[in-house]
Parts: sequence; structure tokens; C-alpha cells
Amino acid sequence: MRRSARAKRYSLRVSRSDGRVSLSLPLWAPESEALEFLRDREGWLRRHLDRAPEMRAARIGAVVPVLGQGHMVVAGTGRTARIEEGTITVPPGAREGVRIKALLKTRAHAELAAAVARHADRLGRVPGRLSLRDPRTRWGSCSSKGDLMFSWRLVMAPHPVLDYVAAHEVAHLAEMNHSDRFWAVCARLCPDYDTHRRWLKREGAALLAWDFASC
Repeated sequence: MRRSARAKRYSLRVSRSDGRVSLSLPLWAPESEALEFLRDREGWLRRHLDRAPEMRAARIGAVVPVLGQGHMVVAGTGRTARIEEGTITVPPGAREGVRIKALLKTRAHAELAAAVARHADRLGRVPGRLSLRDPRTRWGSCSSKGDLMFSWRLVMAPHPVLDYVAAHEVAHLAEMNHSDRFWAVCARLCPDYDTHRRWLKREGAALLAWDFASC
């Protein structure tokens, strides 16, 4: 439960990434009333929890997607994780997930930087700084200064999906909105953008469900 000075009513949310349930309530609301609100919505809550993807640990024995292709994680030597012939090798131990995450972030930066450069060149625009984060509610953003932020987890999606998100954010360099003009620019850069948008809506929660914490 979270009390908020901005909350005017009760609101219930189920995280797409880990199934965590959050109940927000106004400062004045009694806890007993908040719990009654929760009980009244038990059916809705259980349906959403049943649809939440199962959390999966990125560790030896797992099959982690890289650009949409499953890569078996196997024990390796050295200090870092590497991609070798369709597998991910990682030194066994407590930091398997952390090392796999570092590998994926490096690959994500390379793929997204290349896609951004290609789309920006087509528009004749110069993008700002590119950064990677791990947001829970969006896959990318473009600031008023032209700085671009992306979820590094996009590297687990098929490459056309990653490319679409890059095109989407680059399109904001021309249209800082979601008007018809924006979508026309997006379609120019990525004609099949709607297909890839639907993929993210359908499969994106599974990408967020991967756990890269220390194993």
C-alpha cells in the first residue's frame, strides 16, 4: 500500500514485470476501507496475476533471448559473459546474472546506436546523447534536447522490434508529439511499425520478467 498526497481515490495496479500488486490511496483514507476496496476487486486481481509472466532467472541452464533468438547459458571461463556460437558463456558463481546483463547492455547499445544513426540520417536530424536504462513502463523516450533513452531489454526482442523503437524515438526529433504527422514520419522510417508495436504489447511483459540480479 502506498499513501499519496496526490491520490484522490483508490487505485490498483499489477506490475507487468514481476506481478507485484500496488494499492495507492489518499492520505486521509482508512486502511480498513482500502483493504475492503482490494477484496471487492479480488476477481479482477486474480485474472491479472494469472496472466503475468513467470519470473525467470538469467543464469547457467537458462535460455536467454538475444535479438529474438534463444541462447543457452553455459559455464565458461574468464571474467565476463560472452556470446559464442549461439550460446552465452559465463563464469559460474554469484554474479552470473549481473555478467549476462552487462553483456546484453553492451550489445543493446551497439544495436540501438546503429539503428538511431541510420534513421536520423534518413531524416537529416542529429540526435543527442543515447542512454540505456531499465524502465518498467516504456521502451524509449526522446527529450526536448534530442537525447534518446532506451530500455536495454530491447536487445532480447527480435531485431525488427528493436529497430522500430529506435525509429519511433528518432521520429520525435521531427515531431515531438504523437500526432498524425508523427506517425507519418514513423511509417516513413519503419513501414511495418504497427506489427512491431503489437509484438511489444503482447510479449513485452516477458522481457521485463527476466531477473538479472545476482544468483
